[in-house]
Amino acid sequence: MAHHHKSHHIAQGEFATARGPEASISTILGSCVATCLYDEVAQVGGMNHFLLPDGAGAGSLNSARFGVNAMELLINALIKEGASRNRLKAKVFGGGRMIAGLSDVGAKNASFVLDFLRREAIECTGQSLGGTQARRVEFWPGSGRARQRLLGETQVVETPPKPPAANGVELF
Repeated sequence: MAHHHKSHHIAQGEFATARGPEASISTILGSCVATCLYDEVAQVGGMNHFLLPDGAGAGSLNSARFGVNAMELLINALIKEGASRNRLKAKVFGGGRMIAGLSDVGAKNASFVLDFLRREAIECTGQSLGGTQARRVEFWPGSGRARQRLLGETQVVETPPKPPAANGVELF
Protein backbone atom coordinates (compact mmCIF):
# COMPACT_ATOMS: atom_id res chain seq x y z
CA MET A 1 0.00 0.00 0.00
CA ALA A 2 2.68 2.48 -0.99
CA HIS A 3 1.57 5.99 -1.83
CA HIS A 4 4.04 8.19 -3.62
CA HIS A 5 1.89 11.26 -4.19
CA LYS A 6 2.31 14.27 -1.96
CA SER A 7 -0.30 13.86 0.77
CA HIS A 8 -2.24 10.85 2.00
CA HIS A 9 -4.81 10.62 4.82
CA ILE A 10 -5.32 7.33 6.64
CA ALA A 11 -8.25 6.21 8.81
CA GLN A 12 -8.65 3.55 11.51
CA GLY A 13 -7.17 0.23 10.51
CA GLU A 14 -5.11 1.68 7.66
CA PHE A 15 -1.43 2.31 7.05
CA ALA A 16 0.57 3.97 4.31
CA THR A 17 4.21 4.32 3.32
CA ALA A 18 5.89 7.07 1.35
CA ARG A 19 9.32 8.39 0.46
CA GLY A 20 10.93 11.68 -0.38
CA PRO A 21 10.83 15.19 1.06
CA GLU A 22 7.42 16.19 -0.36
CA ALA A 23 5.27 13.25 0.78
CA SER A 24 3.19 13.45 3.93
CA ILE A 25 0.74 11.16 5.72
CA SER A 26 -1.91 12.41 8.14
CA THR A 27 -4.59 11.05 10.44
CA ILE A 28 -6.93 12.12 13.24
CA LEU A 29 -6.77 10.27 16.55
CA GLY A 30 -8.76 9.92 19.75
CA SER A 31 -8.08 6.75 21.74
CA CYS A 32 -6.44 5.16 18.69
CA VAL A 33 -2.67 5.27 18.27
CA ALA A 34 -0.67 6.17 15.18
CA THR A 35 2.91 4.99 14.88
CA CYS A 36 5.17 6.90 12.51
CA LEU A 37 8.14 4.72 11.53
CA TYR A 38 10.98 6.01 9.40
CA ASP A 39 14.46 5.22 8.11
CA GLU A 40 16.37 8.50 7.69
CA VAL A 41 19.06 6.92 5.51
CA ALA A 42 16.61 5.39 2.99
CA GLN A 43 14.33 8.45 3.34
CA VAL A 44 11.28 6.22 3.61
CA GLY A 45 8.67 5.93 6.31
CA GLY A 46 5.09 5.16 7.06
CA MET A 47 2.23 5.57 9.49
CA ASN A 48 -0.37 3.21 10.87
CA HIS A 49 -3.57 3.95 12.80
CA PHE A 50 -4.76 1.17 15.10
CA LEU A 51 -7.88 0.88 17.19
CA LEU A 52 -7.05 -1.78 19.79
CA PRO A 53 -3.84 -3.31 21.15
CA ASP A 54 -4.71 -6.85 20.07
CA GLY A 55 -7.44 -8.86 18.44
CA ALA A 56 -8.08 -11.34 21.23
CA GLY A 57 -11.24 -13.19 20.31
CA ALA A 58 -11.17 -11.87 16.74
CA GLY A 59 -10.52 -15.31 15.28
CA SER A 60 -8.16 -15.39 12.32
CA LEU A 61 -8.83 -11.77 11.43
CA ASN A 62 -5.43 -10.40 10.42
CA SER A 63 -6.47 -6.79 10.66
CA ALA A 64 -4.48 -3.56 10.79
CA ARG A 65 -7.06 -2.36 13.35
CA PHE A 66 -5.07 -4.31 15.95
CA GLY A 67 -1.72 -3.02 17.18
CA VAL A 68 0.46 -6.08 16.69
CA ASN A 69 -0.79 -6.64 13.14
CA ALA A 70 -0.63 -2.92 12.31
CA MET A 71 2.99 -2.76 13.47
CA GLU A 72 4.10 -5.87 11.55
CA LEU A 73 2.28 -4.79 8.37
CA LEU A 74 3.93 -1.36 8.49
CA ILE A 75 7.41 -2.72 9.25
CA ASN A 76 7.17 -5.27 6.42
CA ALA A 77 5.91 -2.63 3.96
CA LEU A 78 8.82 -0.33 4.89
CA ILE A 79 11.37 -3.11 4.38
CA LYS A 80 9.86 -3.74 0.92
CA GLU A 81 10.30 0.01 0.24
CA GLY A 82 14.01 -0.21 1.09
CA ALA A 83 14.08 0.60 4.82
CA SER A 84 16.45 -1.32 7.08
CA ARG A 85 14.74 -2.72 10.17
CA ASN A 86 17.72 -1.88 12.41
CA ARG A 87 17.60 1.80 11.35
CA LEU A 88 13.87 2.29 11.98
CA LYS A 89 12.90 5.03 14.42
CA ALA A 90 9.43 5.80 15.72
CA LYS A 91 7.22 8.68 16.82
CA VAL A 92 3.91 7.76 18.43
CA PHE A 93 0.72 9.74 18.97
CA GLY A 94 -2.78 9.28 20.37
CA GLY A 95 -4.05 7.03 23.11
CA GLY A 96 -6.37 9.67 24.54
CA ARG A 97 -9.01 8.94 27.13
CA MET A 98 -12.12 9.93 25.23
CA ILE A 99 -14.85 8.34 27.39
CA ALA A 100 -14.59 8.40 31.19
CA GLY A 101 -16.03 5.44 33.02
CA LEU A 102 -15.25 2.88 30.33
CA SER A 103 -12.04 0.87 30.20
CA ASP A 104 -9.24 3.20 29.12
CA VAL A 105 -8.48 1.71 25.70
CA GLY A 106 -6.29 4.73 24.89
CA ALA A 107 -3.94 3.92 27.79
CA LYS A 108 -3.83 0.26 26.70
CA ASN A 109 -2.95 1.33 23.13
CA ALA A 110 -0.22 3.68 24.39
CA SER A 111 1.23 1.02 26.67
CA PHE A 112 1.13 -1.56 23.87
CA VAL A 113 3.00 0.59 21.34
CA LEU A 114 5.75 1.58 23.80
CA ASP A 115 6.20 -2.06 24.88
CA PHE A 116 6.28 -3.19 21.23
CA LEU A 117 8.97 -0.64 20.30
CA ARG A 118 11.05 -1.61 23.34
CA ARG A 119 10.77 -5.36 22.56
CA GLU A 120 11.68 -4.78 18.89
CA ALA A 121 14.56 -2.40 19.79
CA ILE A 122 13.07 0.44 17.72
CA GLU A 123 14.08 3.83 19.14
CA CYS A 124 11.15 6.08 20.00
CA THR A 125 12.34 9.62 19.20
CA GLY A 126 9.10 11.39 20.10
CA GLN A 127 5.71 10.77 21.62
CA SER A 128 2.48 12.47 22.53
CA LEU A 129 0.27 9.93 24.25
CA GLY A 130 -2.70 10.19 26.58
CA GLY A 131 -4.68 13.24 27.57
CA THR A 132 -8.32 13.87 26.74
CA GLN A 133 -8.07 15.69 23.40
CA ALA A 134 -8.30 14.38 19.89
CA ARG A 135 -5.32 15.27 17.71
CA ARG A 136 -4.46 15.64 14.05
CA VAL A 137 -1.03 14.25 13.17
CA GLU A 138 0.92 15.01 10.02
CA PHE A 139 4.09 13.05 9.25
CA TRP A 140 6.77 13.54 6.61
CA PRO A 141 8.24 10.03 6.13
CA GLY A 142 11.28 11.16 4.15
CA SER A 143 12.68 13.14 7.07
CA GLY A 144 10.87 11.70 10.09
CA ARG A 145 9.39 15.12 10.93
CA ALA A 146 5.98 15.02 12.60
CA ARG A 147 3.53 17.69 13.73
CA GLN A 148 0.42 17.39 15.82
CA ARG A 149 -2.43 19.79 16.42
CA LEU A 150 -4.74 19.24 19.38
CA LEU A 151 -8.34 19.54 18.27
CA GLY A 152 -10.43 21.89 20.38
CA GLU A 153 -11.01 21.57 24.07
CA THR A 154 -12.70 18.20 23.79
CA GLN A 155 -14.73 17.42 26.86
CA VAL A 156 -14.44 13.94 28.31
CA VAL A 157 -17.78 12.25 27.68
CA GLU A 158 -19.18 10.88 30.93
CA THR A 159 -21.14 7.67 30.71
CA PRO A 160 -24.45 8.24 32.52
CA PRO A 161 -25.09 6.06 35.58
CA LYS A 162 -27.75 3.40 35.15
CA PRO A 163 -31.02 4.47 36.80
CA PRO A 164 -31.99 2.31 39.78
CA ALA A 165 -34.71 -0.26 39.17
CA ALA A 166 -38.11 1.16 40.17
CA ASN A 167 -39.97 -2.08 40.93
CA GLY A 168 -40.85 -2.60 37.29
CA VAL A 169 -42.32 0.90 36.91
CA GLU A 170 -40.60 3.26 34.49
CA LEU A 171 -40.94 6.95 35.30
CA PHE A 172 -40.68 9.39 32.40
